[in-house]
Amino acid sequence: MTAGYAGLGGWTPDALGVPGEVRPVVAAPDPVLSRPGPEVDPASAEVVQLAADLVATMRVSPGCVGLAAPQVGVSARVFAVDVTGHPKAVTVHGAFVLCNARVVEATRWKAGREGCMSVPDLTGDVKRASRLVVEGVLPGSAAPVRLVTDGFEARALQHEIDHCAGLLFLDRVAGAHAIYQRKVYL
Repeated sequence: MTAGYAGLGGWTPDALGVPGEVRPVVAAPDPVLSRPGPEVDPASAEVVQLAADLVATMRVSPGCVGLAAPQVGVSARVFAVDVTGHPKAVTVHGAFVLCNARVVEATRWKAGREGCMSVPDLTGDVKRASRLVVEGVLPGSAAPVRLVTDGFEARALQHEIDHCAGLLFLDRVAGAHAIYQRKVYL
């Protein structure tokens, strides 16, 4: 483990200490989705509120396993993930929010189908690491975390980190042959 980094240590969204408000989700081609977000101060009141809002919005959105700040119109490197209960999830860290996250190790690449609330009519096959190490900071604190994950949770983390960098899953597909009309709307 990298010095100074720990796992989530029992952190839950309740640690934010503020109620979240549901925000509208923006859809492509909104320009905020293609703009890399700046790093944030995880201890700032604005970031803590944004984190709570991301969790609240994710929880009322059926089938949603992750939501990044650009998806609610905020250009920032903040996202929420919760793959709890998803049938494809093996490793599950529960609901969490990370600020300024970055991938430090990515291995075992596999293609898999992805969808996105900001691209509601399409899905696509995207090659992602199925084993991942991510470092970031928990909102509301200066606590750095290092998460080791795999499978579906690893895919969700990469998808949300891409959002923070101004990328959609469509930017990662192998070509038009790997994009499909969504068949099921949750």
